[in-house]
Amino acid sequence: MISVNDVELEVFEAGRQNAGKPIVLCHGFPEHAFSWRHQIPVLVKAGYHVIVPNQRGYGNSSRPTEVTDYDIEHLTGDLVALLDHYGYEDATFVGHDWGANVVWNLTLLHPERVNKVINLALPYQERGERPWIEFMEEIFGGDFYFVHFNRQPGVADAILDENASQFLHNMFRKNVPPAPPEPGMWMINLARAEEPFGEPVMADDELAVFVSAFEASGFTGSINWYRNLDRNWHLLADVNPIIQQPALMIYGEQDMIPKFERLPAFVPNVEVVSLDCGHWIQQEMPEETNQVILKWLEQ
Repeated sequence: MISVNDVELEVFEAGRQNAGKPIVLCHGFPEHAFSWRHQIPVLVKAGYHVIVPNQRGYGNSSRPTEVTDYDIEHLTGDLVALLDHYGYEDATFVGHDWGANVVWNLTLLHPERVNKVINLALPYQERGERPWIEFMEEIFGGDFYFVHFNRQPGVADAILDENASQFLHNMFRKNVPPAPPEPGMWMINLARAEEPFGEPVMADDELAVFVSAFEASGFTGSINWYRNLDRNWHLLADVNPIIQQPALMIYGEQDMIPKFERLPAFVPNVEVVSLDCGHWIQQEMPEETNQVILKWLEQ
């Protein structure tokens, strides 16, 4: 447990003998530092000091009650403070899903603290003319989970909390057959579904780590990240949107998240790789993910 930025973060680390070569792994939703278990030993062997926080709202890390305590300034501030704690000027940052969003924005807000970027699943998000939730509501409607989390605070949280084990069991799936979207809110439907689609991403004992963490913490802290999207849009108004650092973007070919064709316009030094998997890239195809990351880092 490390005190940073007015919160306590639960931080896992390995390879302290490699001090001076830090790499920070940032999980997504609804995840945990444990989602990087396949990458940690490989990165240690490659000479890295691997630092893996449960970010605020997750695991045993602090869960502030104010929604605005989960905005992008706080989330990136936690990572900056973590570098300060270890005495590092900068580090390589790796993010998956929401963690990727935080890493992209960390690189915009604190470019001097990031030497390389590796992001999985979620590409750079262009800041358009209108706040993100407002835009999504118009395109996807009020049941879209980003919108629902914002417009009906507390509703989804309670249902996910009640059905934590079933929700996570249904969420962490691969090879899910394509199907038209059901009516209603997707995350709530998942939490209530008796029969999951596809195949499990991980073994029961691995899934149990996620389940026990969310049964203890609840989902509100992690969902509060979504409740700051429009606030983040305003906070990023005057920030230079171009990322100059070398970057690696890894997509899952079967992921629901679309690729961003204009990525090189915002991240000119990016290399793009696609793996034949769904959203949970580093857990679905751990060996292939490790090979791609190590090869790129060696370059």
